[in-house]
Amino acid sequence: MSAEKPLVLLVEDEPAQREILRYNLKSEGYEVMEAETGDDALLLAEEVRPDLVLLDWMLPGVSGIEVLRRFKNRRQMTEIPVIMLSARTEEMDRVRGLETGADDYMVKPYSVSELMARIRTQLRRTRPVAVGERLEFEDIVLDGDTHRVTRAGAEIKLGPTEYRLLSTLMERPGRVWTREQLLDRVWGRDVFVDTRTVDVHVGRLRKALRRAGGTDPLRTVRGTGYALG
Repeated sequence: MSAEKPLVLLVEDEPAQREILRYNLKSEGYEVMEAETGDDALLLAEEVRPDLVLLDWMLPGVSGIEVLRRFKNRRQMTEIPVIMLSARTEEMDRVRGLETGADDYMVKPYSVSELMARIRTQLRRTRPVAVGERLEFEDIVLDGDTHRVTRAGAEIKLGPTEYRLLSTLMERPGRVWTREQLLDRVWGRDVFVDTRTVDVHVGRLRKALRRAGGTDPLRTVRGTGYALG
């Protein structure tokens, strides 16, 4: 599985709807994992930690609203955006979905192109580089569209792993990422790499940034991981 493509967990029990959404998501460049029931969705989310969840309200067994509630009670899921899909059109249902923790709510039938736009909006907040956004931190600029990195106007040549590492750190300046979290985001969820590999590539990234001048913007948090700033 690619470490660069955002992973969408699609939770929908209707085969026709699932097929349409799968096709459109993959056409937009997303990785897709699918669940037909609420129980399967909870298990998959725990295992793969998706970047975004498309969640149908009406599911066999555990309902979508209950899945949403359990998602938002899990520490590792609180920052993952959830877009709820529902045939429920009443305002009170929309309010209930949003108050339970949904980041967006779309009523069926919906425009697929509008749904894709709303997905991009949510990912701009949580995975901006993955949707081609430009990030800046002090004198460092990372262009997600061209994959170009500069510091004080000078271009920095980075390998693909160092680029993904820097982009992850720049998405949340000040946030401390554990080595395990960086492995998931940078190397991919299904790649088995020793956590010491993170230290090696952080060292390479540090050298590249220092060669461009200025102080070291990376911070080591002893016993935990790394942060930018």
